[in-house]
Parts: sequence; C-alpha cells; structure tokens
Amino acid sequence: MAWQICMYINGKWLKTDQQFSVTNPATGEVIEMVADGDQSHAKLAIDAASAAYKSWSSATAYARAEVLQKAYTLMMVRKQLLAELLTSEQGKPLKAALNEVQYAADFLRWFAEEAKRVYGETIPSARADQRFIVRYQPIGVVAAVTPWNYPISMITRKVAPALAAGCTIVLKPAEATPLCAIAVFDILHEAGLPAGVANLVTAFDPVPIGNEFCTNPKVKKLTFTGSTAVGKKLSQDAAPQLKRISMELGGHAPFIVFDDADPIHAAKGASLVKFLNTGQACISPNRIFVQRGILDPFIKTFTDRVAKMKAGNGLEPDVSIGPLVNHAAVEKVSRQVEDALKKGATLHNGGQQLSGENYSSGHFYAPTVLSNVSEDMLIYREETFGPVAAIIAFDTYDQVINMANDTRYGLAAYVYTKNLSRAMRAFEALDFGIIGINDINPTSAAAPFGGMNESGLGREGAREGLDEYLETKLGGFSI
Repeated sequence: MAWQICMYINGKWLKTDQQFSVTNPATGEVIEMVADGDQSHAKLAIDAASAAYKSWSSATAYARAEVLQKAYTLMMVRKQLLAELLTSEQGKPLKAALNEVQYAADFLRWFAEEAKRVYGETIPSARADQRFIVRYQPIGVVAAVTPWNYPISMITRKVAPALAAGCTIVLKPAEATPLCAIAVFDILHEAGLPAGVANLVTAFDPVPIGNEFCTNPKVKKLTFTGSTAVGKKLSQDAAPQLKRISMELGGHAPFIVFDDADPIHAAKGASLVKFLNTGQACISPNRIFVQRGILDPFIKTFTDRVAKMKAGNGLEPDVSIGPLVNHAAVEKVSRQVEDALKKGATLHNGGQQLSGENYSSGHFYAPTVLSNVSEDMLIYREETFGPVAAIIAFDTYDQVINMANDTRYGLAAYVYTKNLSRAMRAFEALDFGIIGINDINPTSAAAPFGGMNESGLGREGAREGLDEYLETKLGGFSI
C-alpha cells in the first residue's frame, strides 16, 4: 500500500526522497523502506497541528469521542494484522503482540468516554458579589515521542487523551518501529480525524525532530517515553519556553518475595513478568529479592520455568522469548552478565548470546538466571532491558525495603506476601509509582501509569492521563 512508506501530515500521506530501512530483529531482513523526515517536516507538521487546533478544540466532546470510538472499532477489526506487523517489526511473540494491540485499543475506548467527563466546577467566594468558575481547556499543540518496545500501545496512550482533551498532536515514533505507527495513523485517518489534528513524522535521526519539538513556540506540551538520559535532555531543551512536559522514563523494578508467600506461585509470577517482551519493558523486574527461608525452592521453580522458554522468531509457535532490539542491546546484556559472574554471581541458566541457524541473523540472548547478585555488580544498579533475572537473598523487612529503594528510579515494584499488614506497609514504604501486590500486571487504561524520582513526570492512562493535556482557567465574576 502507498501509505506504508509515507509520513502523515495535514491529513495526507507524504513521500520523501530520502528513506531508511526497517528490519526484522529476528531475521535481519528488510521489511520496508520508510520516509526519512527532517526538521522541516516536523515544522510542517506542527504548523498543520496549529492550524487545526481552533476547530478541533472547539468541537464538542461527543464529536471527538465519536472519532476515537471509530478508531477503536477499526483497531479491533485489524487486531490480527496489526499484531503480525508488530511481531515482524519489533520481535515480540505473536501472543504478546495481540495483547499489546488490545491494550492499545483499550486507550482509544477509555478516552472516548473520558472526553465527555471533562467537568468544570464552581468555588464559593467570601464575597457576596463574587462567583468563581473553573474551566478546563486543552493545552494546545502536543509533540509526542514514542518508543520501540511497545510501538502501538504507547502511541494510543498519548494520542487518545490528547485528542479527547481537544489538543492536536505531532508524533515521532521510534526509528526501529515506524511501520506500527503508520498503521495506527491509517486507522485514525479512516476513522474520520480532520486534517492536521494528528500528524506523523518518521525519521531515522531523531535529534532534528526533537530539536524542533523543543524549540518551536507553537508546541505547548512535550510528551516522551524512553530512556532517562534522553528524557532529561529533552526536558532541558524544552525548559526555556516553559513547555508542559510528561516523561515516562527508565525503571529498575524490585520484585520482593517474603517468606510467608508461596515460593512456587511467586516464582511463576516473577518468571512471567521478568521475561515479558524479552525483558524489554520499563516495568520489568530488575532485582528479585527473595527472603532467605524460601530462596532454594524459589530458585528451583524459577529456573525450571525459564529453562523451558523457547527463543526464536515471534511468528513461530510456542516461542516466548523474542529477539532484542539490536546488537547494542545484546552487548549491554552480555556486559552485565559477564560482570556479575566475575564478581561471584551464580549462573543457573543461559548466560550467552544464542547462535546457530535459527539465531545467527537476529539479536538473541538466552533467558538467563543469576543468583548471589550483590550491590557491586552492574546489574544491581543498571536497568537491564533484557532477558536476565538477578536474584538477591534478604533477611528482614527493613533490609529489603532499603535495598529496593536504593535506586534513582521509581517506576514499578512488586511484592508477594500473604500478610495484609506487611503488604500495606510495603505499599506505603516503597518509593515507586506503580506497585503490584501479588499481582504482576498492575496496569490498565483505566489506571494511572507513571513513576517517581528519575522514572519520569506525570501520569498516563486514567483520569490523570487526560489532566496532563488540560489547562486550568479560573473566572472571577463580580455580580
């Protein structure tokens, strides 16, 4: 289809002379050549969004909701095709890709309803002749940058609330996964979104696009999901204009298993969430803390389950471990594992890059289990973003809470315990924005998602996700 190689600006598919290749990380094969935009394309898209803002922001909430609901319906119709594209471009197993498409569609449906729930309020005044009225209105043109690890759901998690609030938007997807973004914008176009309301700029080099997003005065808000280092840079560049920013950044999630928990049940849960998307998830547990009394049965169950995980092309049946995004990611994982082993960690499974006929053209690393991990190891401090589980023994409640909080990140954490009092105390004591208590999936379109400390600013999803795109206006009336 012609739109597959194009950007989407002002309601039209735009070709460019320059293109870049998109490859399958499992096979190394080129999937498609995609339009390679530059700073001028970003400016053109921002101008289109600015021109469309007046009419879109004044449209009724019901009209905006109708477009989002149509987009939801179309996404569900195309669920299988989108999932197959996602697996080919990003690498995750098809079952996980289907789950992501459903998650992405959920944001469209949720914010279609939330669009009609932007209520104002009245505030009593101390003066008899005065009335206060509060109105919430869209912030303006939004610039968005999305990551490669969840290339469909991270788009709708930003685009849906922005459109619901009455904002217009320009999106730059990750250079590794532009085809998923193009497919999403094709859905928005078919759903009847007016020209200029949502625009897509694809580019191999993200720096010029990011520069335009940060410096163009027509952009009133910047929303970014990605690494903490890049998030800090974008925040600094956007600061001179005091743009509103939302940042969903890195994580270093602790997974705490107390000795009153069932070690078998906890190990099953930990193995599922640790190797979700081959460990390439910001909420993936990086440090698995297990109380010493149940350490051995936990490690045995965990290792047995990991040893059965099949790595390969996500389109093949029974594959649960896909490729890493690129060779640099494989090198980072290898470096962390080698460092841990040199410093005394115990290897229970994996520990090497996968090779051979099925793996030689892709970026595969064996699902790996380490124990006896200590604070002086790289993996204890750095986000791994790969299929390596680091298990650490602990003795007391206070000790593990201190170890869990000993990080500059603060996105997600997990606690397994049967003790309600301990669960509540841990929930309150852990410095993380999302905490799963005996739950490995504490996320939903209806729930706020975001972190503390250097894991970001703001929240996505839920009512809070819509608030990020609204300004508060006060009217004081003298009568």
